[in-house]
Amino acid sequence: MNPSTAQARVLVDELVRNTVSHVVLSPGSRNAPLSFALHDAAAEGRLSLHVRIDERSAAFLALGIAARTGRPVAVVCTSGTAAANFHPAVLEADRAGVPLIVLTADRPPELRAAGANQVIDQRDLYGGAVRYFDELAVAERKAGQNAYWRSQICRAWNAAYGEWRCGPVHLNIPFREPLVPDASSTSGTSGTDDTRGADGTDWPESLEGRPQGARWTELPDFGALPSFVVPSARHGLVIACDAGVRAAAEWAELHGWPVIAETGGLGLGGTTAIAGGVWLLGLDEFVEEHKPEQVLCIGRPTVFRQVQRVLSDPDVEVLLVRPDSDWPAPAHNVRQVGQWFDEPAKPADPDWLLRWRRADAAATAAVRDTLAAQPWPSGLSVAGELVESLPEESLLVVGSSNPARDVALVGGCRPDVLVHRNRGVAGIDGTLSTALGAALVHSGPSYAFVGDLTFLHDINGLLTGPQEQRPNLTIVVLNDDGGGIFSLLEQGEDQHESSFERIFGTPHGADLAALCAGYRVPHTAVESRTALREALRPSPGLRVVEVRVDRSRHRDLHARVRAAVARAVGTR
Repeated sequence: MNPSTAQARVLVDELVRNTVSHVVLSPGSRNAPLSFALHDAAAEGRLSLHVRIDERSAAFLALGIAARTGRPVAVVCTSGTAAANFHPAVLEADRAGVPLIVLTADRPPELRAAGANQVIDQRDLYGGAVRYFDELAVAERKAGQNAYWRSQICRAWNAAYGEWRCGPVHLNIPFREPLVPDASSTSGTSGTDDTRGADGTDWPESLEGRPQGARWTELPDFGALPSFVVPSARHGLVIACDAGVRAAAEWAELHGWPVIAETGGLGLGGTTAIAGGVWLLGLDEFVEEHKPEQVLCIGRPTVFRQVQRVLSDPDVEVLLVRPDSDWPAPAHNVRQVGQWFDEPAKPADPDWLLRWRRADAAATAAVRDTLAAQPWPSGLSVAGELVESLPEESLLVVGSSNPARDVALVGGCRPDVLVHRNRGVAGIDGTLSTALGAALVHSGPSYAFVGDLTFLHDINGLLTGPQEQRPNLTIVVLNDDGGGIFSLLEQGEDQHESSFERIFGTPHGADLAALCAGYRVPHTAVESRTALREALRPSPGLRVVEVRVDRSRHRDLHARVRAAVARAVGTR
């Protein structure tokens, strides 16, 4: 067995021993040793192998699987720009705390020094975004290699699924030729009991792992670590982001603090959930009259400016629950950082919650009535129809920009729906692939809600080979022919009208049906509420549902809803 083949087989064997059950592979030449070893391991049923041509899509597919399972997923590529295309997903995994094990093949040092083809500097390629980096020594036929290779996989797994916070790790692996198994080792499959080289001599040591499939180095199986933050005010507010939403709702229910979720309040359940909270926080007069003494923030807020404003208020004391050292502090006013909390030192004011609930009921009704009176469709109305139509135990992957806001602004998802968003760095890239990965390991029906630019940005995620598993995933595309989010920002104001379309609106005129046909993915365009509900019925396989909307109406509609909410709660 040649050294590259031996090393690859040992690395794959130790990944399996470290509970890695899914690996995403992009084809290449320099990573051929790993490709053969992974193929053999998958054929033996030791892991699930997913092959994707586009490295960026491959990495986000791995991220989706890891985010849904909560377990480390490995993603493998060849050298050069292939490794660079993993970078966006690595950044998302870093900020979102998703465990990824990135294995990049590389040329050995002597070829790098010679200016070989397909060479970039892959050492520390992802910088501070990874929890751990190591470049393995080039494999040699000598004793001590087996323990070294297995030890490094254990180190990488521990860092990815670590004691403090999950995240991506990077192992750069230089391979020398030959890169394919020798004739004497092709029948050894992924096992490591073939210890003879191509010249007939014995390998200097056993390549076996620990007995009974144990890890080479046993490490604690860390999960989330709850800790201690102590609220001490009667008038408090809980803001729940992606992490800890249900636990926050339970605490708020017990202690009588209103709780607002960036993903929308409907998924919180209970009597303290404020479904229209993001609208209320956007009303300056209301916030001034209902200003909390303390805000307990769980997770990392990224979507709404009104949330950031509350957290930045110097008169509001911020308590933060976030299990790492990279905490958000908009005004550098966080009093305490921890991982969980016990109970407040002061009893809650019962009238405080009642006032918030009355305002919430008025705001929710105002949103519902205003949208019902508007022509269909709009982003808000489509989001409402989608949330209401989802089957129980569905997965909903929500894209960035308007879809993330639309779902929250119509009250958010139901408690029986699992929501995932790539809000680590809030990019639109890789969203389809993330949804495909998450859907592959979700036991119920799966849906994605994205904008047209998000869809086009990752359309290669639809490219699935005939031997690859396709999930049961319905992708709902809200197509407003460009960057509809900018219509709602300062760029969308009247004084910027002359430049808006060229540099912000960016109309593309793409035919999504034709593009889907090219990828052999069924496509349906819907033009009514009834047609949308019918299209959302659970169906096997991958499909796209397109809803076209007029983004020129976005700004006016949001203004009318905001005014209706303000009137309903009596702030103007």
